[in-house]
Amino acid sequence: MPIDKETFRRAMGSFAAGVTVVTTADGAGRPYGLTATAFSSVSLLPPLALVCIGKDAASYQQFTTSATFAVNFLAADQVDMSNRFASSGGNKFDGVDWRLGQLGAPLLSGTLGYAECRVVNAYDGGDHTIFVGEIGAAEISAGEPLIYFRSAYRKLAD
Repeated sequence: MPIDKETFRRAMGSFAAGVTVVTTADGAGRPYGLTATAFSSVSLLPPLALVCIGKDAASYQQFTTSATFAVNFLAADQVDMSNRFASSGGNKFDGVDWRLGQLGAPLLSGTLGYAECRVVNAYDGGDHTIFVGEIGAAEISAGEPLIYFRSAYRKLAD
């Protein structure tokens, strides 16, 4: 018998994770995005990464029909950006500086970088779908990451 939902949430919350905003665009180029910590590299050859998107997310349908997504790595000073994309409803991109990447996924300005991916597989993962993407473009910049641990934003200590 599996553990209960609350125990699972507390246990997984004890694993520090970088905070990302995962983005995609629909066929008309309209941007969609959400905050996620369920992101991981998968393979060096080919360069693969995965992200888990909740099936109840408002933008879930756009992720299931898009061929690309981008994982934007948030900087320590982007708590407001994380909270904006974690909320439901509204145009999350309103007033946000962003551009379309080489593969057509929205890229947010001021982040530590991004990995822009072509979807190669999608797997059922219970109440989430696991999207695996081949990284076709990436960029990094200097700075400190935004970290989430035990239900709170954290900063790295020197």
